[in-house]
Amino acid sequence: MRIAWTITAMACALFCAGCGGVPGTTPTQTITSSVPGVALQGTVRGGQQPIVGAHVYLYAANTNGYGSPSISLLTSGSGKDGSGNYYVTTQAGGIFNISSDYTCPGAGTQVYLYAVGGDPGVGSNNAAAGLLAGLGNCDVANFSSLYVVLNEVSTVATAYAIAGFATDATHVSSSGTTLALQGISNAFGTPLNCGATQPCGIANLETLSTGVALAATPAGNGTVPQQEINALANILAACINTTGTVSPTTPCGILFANAMNGGTQPSDTATAAINIAHNPGANITNLFALQSGSPPFQPALTAAPNDFTLAVTYSGSGLDGSGFAPNGVAIDGLGNVWVTNFDSNSLSEFNSSGAPLSGTTGFISAGLSQPTSIAIDIYNNAWAANFQGDSLSEFNKYGTKISGPPGFTGSGLNTPYGIAIDNNGHVWVSDSGGNNLSEFSSGGVALSGTSGFAPGSIAGPAGIASDTSGDIWSTNWSSATSSLIETLPNGTQSTNSPYESGGLNSPYAIAIDSGGNLWVTNQGGNGSITELSSTGQPVGTSPFSGGGVDDPYGIAVDGGGNVWTANYGGNSNSVSEFNSSGTAITGTNGYVSNGLLEPYGVAIDGSGNVWVASRNTSGPLTELVGAASPVVTPLAVGVELKQLGTKP
Repeated sequence: MRIAWTITAMACALFCAGCGGVPGTTPTQTITSSVPGVALQGTVRGGQQPIVGAHVYLYAANTNGYGSPSISLLTSGSGKDGSGNYYVTTQAGGIFNISSDYTCPGAGTQVYLYAVGGDPGVGSNNAAAGLLAGLGNCDVANFSSLYVVLNEVSTVATAYAIAGFATDATHVSSSGTTLALQGISNAFGTPLNCGATQPCGIANLETLSTGVALAATPAGNGTVPQQEINALANILAACINTTGTVSPTTPCGILFANAMNGGTQPSDTATAAINIAHNPGANITNLFALQSGSPPFQPALTAAPNDFTLAVTYSGSGLDGSGFAPNGVAIDGLGNVWVTNFDSNSLSEFNSSGAPLSGTTGFISAGLSQPTSIAIDIYNNAWAANFQGDSLSEFNKYGTKISGPPGFTGSGLNTPYGIAIDNNGHVWVSDSGGNNLSEFSSGGVALSGTSGFAPGSIAGPAGIASDTSGDIWSTNWSSATSSLIETLPNGTQSTNSPYESGGLNSPYAIAIDSGGNLWVTNQGGNGSITELSSTGQPVGTSPFSGGGVDDPYGIAVDGGGNVWTANYGGNSNSVSEFNSSGTAITGTNGYVSNGLLEPYGVAIDGSGNVWVASRNTSGPLTELVGAASPVVTPLAVGVELKQLGTKP
């Protein structure tokens, strides 16, 4: 029997405006607890050649709203542009020096360098050359010993890591909410101090002081797609190491025409990299062909990939690789990733950059018995449904079990599958063995009697989710008639359910978007997804297929209406993405990587990374860096604050 999975995180669609890379007008922002700057230095290179005469800007991410312009920090320099922004100019060898003439809005401000123009060794200025390097939190401890190499590798790493917050090279921003600040901080990371416990962000992909792509993450348990990063860097280098002429036949012209966003061409290579991160399945052949015969960054891909998603695959932290293994995956409010391990009776926890937090064996405690699904409450406590133990286990954010042995029992628990948390913090579970639902208080008190709630037509319930009004939606996966059940907060069935239209066919997982629409994975037929309105009526031409969908299990919906599925069956082994109208964004194969082996659960974090648990014998966890847009996590917070599927 396949084990059900419930959605414990949602995603937001990537927002992109496709603005050019020319520094814009400096915005205003209230400065609180400001931090004086310290001197830092580095070099700017195109390929392996120094770029002389490049203008280097120091920017801070704006926290006054998504899409806002970045904040220019320098108060002096070697020059000032037409918008009044100071810059320093690279000298011989591409060297630049920034004095302490700047002030950050706060120690937690996320800071990056942006270099534009300069002569890459061709005898003239290349205005199309744009390079990025993310520095992370602005504080003296982080910057005082900093040396930075800005090149194509640093640009790719930065563009992907912060893609969820970037519309172009000079518009990197978020809202000022606590969750948004956590998400953007995790995206940038702490480049000089990342490792076993610190979030790494950009430094998970490259070494800041050398501009070299990594093969393994600093924590040592993640495999980085080094060859793909280098291939993307070589694509940018094809434009940077020229005079920058933009025409249909020049490298810059070809790059910009194939790295558009919303129909608008970028004006520099940094924004082109951001656009590729936003649209990783577009124009692969044309982009790959831009590499020169002797590309500067090696090792690199020798053949065009299926797509340009950057997938990091993690092991360790107790991930179960024994067969019927990782199932559910959920993200907490700190960006930590939680995974249930079915065979080893454990939970794995990773920080926002995939570093292990649960030791070599995961969290193991009495009561954990074939855990399937996992949900995180508003206090960042993790709740796991124990399929074999007919119980629930609750752990705090440090991995300490707080539900006591053998866990919470009763309330009709009977081979529990899915788990969700409603707008009162109550925990709901779908019971496949009893054809009922169980409800517990936030303290684990049984609320649904000895037999649970068995409203009407529940039969073989699998996925389960709560909407913002507290109604509980569950899928009848193994019932004779595939359907969706709506259960009211008092445990009775809505008079309008079961819902059977919209192409429901062995429906499994369920997620709810910001408009209250229901998205369901259908395992029947050749695989598809169904969209129903909040009243259970089909939307558009539902069901939707294509995009690589094949025996889909997990599903997540973003704030822009985009839908992500984990394709477990057939030869797909991929993740598919659809827009809010049900049109496939991914190609016929979906997004693929070596780490996606029977992908099962999918979740999106507050930085816009997509996390996929593969229920394969190797039991890997895969992160698609910056592939989605930031979302409110955990899902329970979105439910309680009526912010399901929205940016934090």
